[in-house]
Amino acid sequence: MSQVTADGAITASKKQAEFERFTAELERRNRERKIHSFYPDEGPLRRGLYPKHMEFFAAGLTHRERCIMAANRIGKTEGCGGYETTLQCTGDYPYWWPGRKFDRPIAAWAAGKTNETTRDIIQRKLLGQITGSGSSKKNVDGTGLIPAEMLGKPTWKQGVADFVDTIPVLHGPSRRWTTLGFKSYQQGSGSFEGTEQDLIWLDEEPDMSIYGECLIRTATTNGMIMLTFTPLLGLSKVVMSFLPAEATPGYDDDVVRTDLG
Repeated sequence: MSQVTADGAITASKKQAEFERFTAELERRNRERKIHSFYPDEGPLRRGLYPKHMEFFAAGLTHRERCIMAANRIGKTEGCGGYETTLQCTGDYPYWWPGRKFDRPIAAWAAGKTNETTRDIIQRKLLGQITGSGSSKKNVDGTGLIPAEMLGKPTWKQGVADFVDTIPVLHGPSRRWTTLGFKSYQQGSGSFEGTEQDLIWLDEEPDMSIYGECLIRTATTNGMIMLTFTPLLGLSKVVMSFLPAEATPGYDDDVVRTDLG
């Protein structure tokens, strides 16, 4: 009959503790580096199964304005807008990336319909959960798409609990800081005035006055605008601006052919 010595029991206990620490660290890294789980080469979530998403990304190479109008729950917000915003802010592109690349830190906005939906959806997707709410140590936990180690200290909007105003995001290749700001259409078109931007992501359909301001903000930088939404407002001016002519009301193919000679 074999006997377990005290030294052997201590060794086994140490190995178990080391295994638990390793497992906890692995789980932490996976939580804080969510972006790396998207669009793998193989498997049930391989990027080959998302041709429309890939087409959207690739269009950024040649088009300053892009829009993905689609049904709910198909990955517009996280899989298109949030994913590309993360890549453009961090400069950390996968080897297969077909779209535009920035070789420097950028100025970017992410915006949604209301203060609350921007905070609860867009901010949550990009930055993760709020920690230390109500204290001087309030922060984000980095469990969103932007890796935790690439997030600086956020500033907070006044009058809306736990709503980030701006946050520095480390641009990996240059080791300098991108500035990512959060806005909402609820603040009005006036809040979109002023500063030049390299990238603006609009999640949910904006009013044309807000979209017009975004065009102005990105004009001098040759910046990009991304829209991700379900067209719940029907054939609005914003929707119409992205539809081909033959899909718009009143289109007459014979008239167009005549006008084109």
